[in-house]
Amino acid sequence: MGESLLAQAFVYLLAAVAAVPIAKRLGLGSVLGYLLAGVAIGPFGLHLAGDAGEVMHFAEFGVVMMLFLVGLELRPARLWAMRGPVLGVGGLQVGLTALAVGAIGLAFGYDWRMALAAGLILAMSSTAIALQILAERGLLKTGGGETTFAVLLFQDVSVIPILTVLPLLAFTAATGGAAHHEGWITTLPPWGQAIAVLGAVAAVVFGGRLLTRPVFRLIAETRLREVFTASALLLVVGIALLMEAVGLSPALGAFLGGVVLADSEFRHELEGDIEPFKGLLLGLFFLSVGAGIDFAQVAAAPLTVAGLVVLLVLVKAAVLAGLGLAARRPRTEVLLTALVLSQGGEFAFVLLAFATQNGVLPAAEASLLVSVVALSMTVTPLLMMAYGRLADRLADADLPPEPDAIEPQGSVIIAGFGRFGQIVGRLLMAQGHPVTVLDHDMETIEALRRFGFRVFYGDASRLDLLQAAGAAEAALVVVATDAPETTLSIIGTVRRHFPQAKVLARAIDRVHAYAVMEAGADAMVRETFGSALELGVEALRRLGLPAYEAERAGRLFRRHDLRTLHRLAALRGDDGRYSLAVREASKQLVGVLERDQARGRVTIDEGWDTSGLVEEVRRQTAEG
Repeated sequence: MGESLLAQAFVYLLAAVAAVPIAKRLGLGSVLGYLLAGVAIGPFGLHLAGDAGEVMHFAEFGVVMMLFLVGLELRPARLWAMRGPVLGVGGLQVGLTALAVGAIGLAFGYDWRMALAAGLILAMSSTAIALQILAERGLLKTGGGETTFAVLLFQDVSVIPILTVLPLLAFTAATGGAAHHEGWITTLPPWGQAIAVLGAVAAVVFGGRLLTRPVFRLIAETRLREVFTASALLLVVGIALLMEAVGLSPALGAFLGGVVLADSEFRHELEGDIEPFKGLLLGLFFLSVGAGIDFAQVAAAPLTVAGLVVLLVLVKAAVLAGLGLAARRPRTEVLLTALVLSQGGEFAFVLLAFATQNGVLPAAEASLLVSVVALSMTVTPLLMMAYGRLADRLADADLPPEPDAIEPQGSVIIAGFGRFGQIVGRLLMAQGHPVTVLDHDMETIEALRRFGFRVFYGDASRLDLLQAAGAAEAALVVVATDAPETTLSIIGTVRRHFPQAKVLARAIDRVHAYAVMEAGADAMVRETFGSALELGVEALRRLGLPAYEAERAGRLFRRHDLRTLHRLAALRGDDGRYSLAVREASKQLVGVLERDQARGRVTIDEGWDTSGLVEEVRRQTAEG
């Protein structure tokens, strides 16, 4: 670039910070905000951006990271469960869209090979735009969101066979320019190239299975979060470079690596570490798309470009709507899928460059299609602005909207699975309640996994990690960590962001118990209180007190202490009043125990809390 890297970074960051909040406030969405900001700083706006092509090459790494995260969400079991929608709807969408666009190309007089190549390329939709819009609107878990995800998944995977097919459609010699995929692999015979590609894929699969877990275990034991983050980025960059070296899409390689690691205990931590980088680079990608739109070409043939954009959107939406209606899906779901997938995709830029280099498409036609794809991306956020009103009208005339299709999972999250958390977890699981466990100690994780527990590595005080673990749908969050500050941080995060979840927390001592109560825990247990009380009861028995009386004294002590704990919580900031209240509580406890000894047995035993049993006997007597 002619300008310094810092100057270019400042321009792009300033454009994003200035434009995106305004676009969000106007209801346009962040994606359209990024695109418009790119247009504003591009060569046809304020001319503040440098070489958009160089920036785009860097920004495409955001798409790579996004597909790695998509792969992390696709555990093999879930991928197998989705095989119907992925192969059915996704396969039909790509095939029918390619045929429809190809037929239009033939009608305009293009060679069938050019028309088919254009159809295959334009059948791709933007995974980045679709998932970003669905996430912002909270539609990812709806029926339409699940269908959209399945179609995008098939499209992403189909890029590999499309890259294989495109050279077969060439009708002119390759341009011989600076090919994006040229390298040592082009010097190999066809069978050698095939072996190299298969070898790279095998390296990602088997390397992910056999090597990454031991390496991440070693890194996790250092307890240095920045090293773990660097390792996660290193993994994604390494996979991308390997795929690029053999002529495949780096994004597809990253997706494959994510799928391989989807069952790993490090999945949630990897998601949390990569998510911020993905979001920033995706924003840069959208900015680059906006800055790279060739408005000179658009101005030279505005009706042609506008017509092609409208035609592309209509064809893709019509194919998706037809498939949805044929499958008898709710009309609101059909509308969502048709609108959010009606644009061209980011892979189109890669495929168009590849097609030009291999003599499949002339440079002029490929450049025109680049502008059409980029402009179609700006149309989708506008269409989604109208989705709400259109969906409401369809819902009024149709069946009620489907409830969110939330993936089944346990309703309990346990943060910390050491000596304290294990007891809680074992009791819950023995009663048939599945739990999601988060822990930050690799030795604990290793030991538990050998006994069949499903434990994930990660810092449960992080919002993104709790979200990935399903806290938004959790009924109960048990905070069993042994670090007081971490416990308070987790309670505060859950209270602020997941108010539907009840919080049960472990307190280290009485002082920490007050802090836990103030943080908003629904229930709290001091880790040493129960065991110390149990030992005290045993001491009374050894001193000659009958077992029943010793247990009874222990229960009375527990109840009185808990009442006192809650009463004194409001006074702990006033040392004088607090000390006086503590002394009064101690005298009260002595009086309670003395009166109980003098009274002997009572009708309703406060020590054993038999009120529930008495009520049950009364009810059975009345029914009899």
